[in-house]
Amino acid sequence: MKTVESEARKALNRFRRAIEKAETELRSLEGALRHAEQTDFPVESYETAAASLRVVVNFVDEEGERLREKILYAGGLEPGRVRRNQRT
Repeated sequence: MKTVESEARKALNRFRRAIEKAETELRSLEGALRHAEQTDFPVESYETAAASLRVVVNFVDEEGERLREKILYAGGLEPGRVRRNQRT
């Protein structure tokens, strides 16, 4: 059975990959059009679009952290006391 938390993590990961793909495609489009249009290229528009995508990436990162904290808290652990790369 799938848990709600598992589904949420998967959805966040899919969303993050989609945004990363959008960033890659935006850079590709920018490169092609910048070369073709040269001085007519709308630099500010592309900078605004890239900044907007970064805002979405930050949102996804914040939501991922919030979800991790909720999962730890639900499991009886304090989020700030758990180290990631701890080996036993």
